[in-house]
Amino acid sequence: MTADLKTLIAEYRVLSTATVSDGLDRLGIAGCPHGIGPLWDACGKIVGPAATLKLVPVGQATESPGLGTLEAIKRGRPGDVLVIDQAGRMDVNSYGGVAGFTTRHLGLVGCVMDGVTRDIDEFKQLNLPVYGKGFIPQSIRNRCACAGYGIEVQLGGVTVRPGDLIVADENGICVVPKDKMVEVLEFAKLFKSIEDHVIEAVRSGVDPVVAHDRVRYDMM
Repeated sequence: MTADLKTLIAEYRVLSTATVSDGLDRLGIAGCPHGIGPLWDACGKIVGPAATLKLVPVGQATESPGLGTLEAIKRGRPGDVLVIDQAGRMDVNSYGGVAGFTTRHLGLVGCVMDGVTRDIDEFKQLNLPVYGKGFIPQSIRNRCACAGYGIEVQLGGVTVRPGDLIVADENGICVVPKDKMVEVLEFAKLFKSIEDHVIEAVRSGVDPVVAHDRVRYDMM
């Protein structure tokens, strides 16, 4: 990971996904998957480049989903976020404890999936943030197949390419295209400063409607 990317990630870490989504909106980028969130209350924040994996129904690919998942993790880099496209399936597991341990062991910082997972207790013990649509106790074995890794995938209808920035917190997920990281960050920081200004104005006694109108909030 380059020094410039590390600096960008550090700046994104202090912003909420709500604020990052404002930056995405300003640039007309659809980067907020819906219905995917932290899988327990104290789940940590994730910020890092995407390392992608695609899982499909049995018969649509031949590679083992377990081995494919481990291969995807191996191909990731320290600081990356494993992104799993399981097309939102709620009846088949997408991840698990062995994969979670390998994720942490190889230096990836978390996992975000369009699907469900088991072994939440193990992720908590690993202090590994995991985001998804829910949980399931059953194994992944023989219930799906791996269709590839290091490829373009979908996350809740949002396209994710390897290296795109993933930001995940209690508000949800943002996907920032890797070639728009600087622009989105600049607008996000601008909107955060404006909202902070509105809050301070209201705190000081300014009518909240007037405070919003002064900054043309609805035009942001």
